[in-house]
Amino acid sequence: MLTQPGTTAAIDPAVLNDADPLAAFSDRSLLIVDDDKPFSTRLARAMESRGYHVQVADSVADGVSAVEARPPAFAVIDMRLGDGNGLDVIARLKERRPEARGVILTGYGNIATAVTAVKLGAFDYLAKPADADEIHGTLMAQPGERADPPENPMSADRVRWEHIQRVYELCSRNVSETARRLNMHRRTLQRILAKRAPR
Repeated sequence: MLTQPGTTAAIDPAVLNDADPLAAFSDRSLLIVDDDKPFSTRLARAMESRGYHVQVADSVADGVSAVEARPPAFAVIDMRLGDGNGLDVIARLKERRPEARGVILTGYGNIATAVTAVKLGAFDYLAKPADADEIHGTLMAQPGERADPPENPMSADRVRWEHIQRVYELCSRNVSETARRLNMHRRTLQRILAKRAPR
């Protein structure tokens, strides 16, 4: 876990750079709040390689504590966490640091939730699985501007596979329970799980 310097998130117009929009920010602190450890670890590494100073929390309580201790300039927060709703972290971040840019991630996307997230101060809303390029693009987008689509977006087959894998992990790798929750035949699920991830 890395800690970040407590500077402001002001944009320096002299440093604006189309190739690296993050260079325009004097504070590059990023808080990732997600209870999916493999995902948050991969995302933290990817965001560090883009120049962010990353701190990771795996619960609403840890996320709120991190915001209280040192409100970050950027935040990527999963909506469904083991101890509550990630919207609570966004709301607290917006109270402590109104100019912060926050993105809500969820595998349970719907319009009502997206509207709530934005009203509470989320900068944008992305459905899981979202990759680091998509998240970085969203964090760097200007208000009211849509982020550029990713160069190599995941295929529909890959998105389906990722969703199945996530549910499988949430069901403690129990094939029968996963099949029941996905409303799928058990043998069909076993065939999907036995295959490699599509590109």
